[in-house]
Amino acid sequence: MTAPIIKQLPLHFGASTKSSVRTQFAALCYRIKGDKVQVLLVTTRRTGRWIIPKGWPMDGMTPQKSAAQEAWEEAGVVGRVDAQPLGLFSYTKQVDDEELLPCVAMVYAVRVKSLAKDFPEAGQRKRKWLSRSKAASLVGEPELARILRDFDPRVLR
Repeated sequence: MTAPIIKQLPLHFGASTKSSVRTQFAALCYRIKGDKVQVLLVTTRRTGRWIIPKGWPMDGMTPQKSAAQEAWEEAGVVGRVDAQPLGLFSYTKQVDDEELLPCVAMVYAVRVKSLAKDFPEAGQRKRKWLSRSKAASLVGEPELARILRDFDPRVLR
């Protein structure tokens, strides 16, 4: 079974309103060192919180390709994205000083082959390799924390 092409989850009907839920695609970037799984977190540009790379749907790209593109832009990740999503998490995105948007992010695993030193947002973010449990303790979204804790790339298809 292939992953469905998701432009917007059914929580969004008709014209966009401030309360409409937006869909984003996220990359859980990982590597295996010895027998340890490590995940890559990046900081947000505005507040410096730890997150996984994520962004809006991109025209002409599948959800998993959008997630891989965000991993490149935000963290310099070169790797292989899995076709099946790991899960999703909800959060509120602050787009300016006053506007908050409810979002749902679909998460795709990306096995990291290499990290580029030069990438689009290199000077705007920090990136860090962490254990799954440490990464889960640093993110602010409980559903994302669960996905990070439960992630085991050895069971991916």
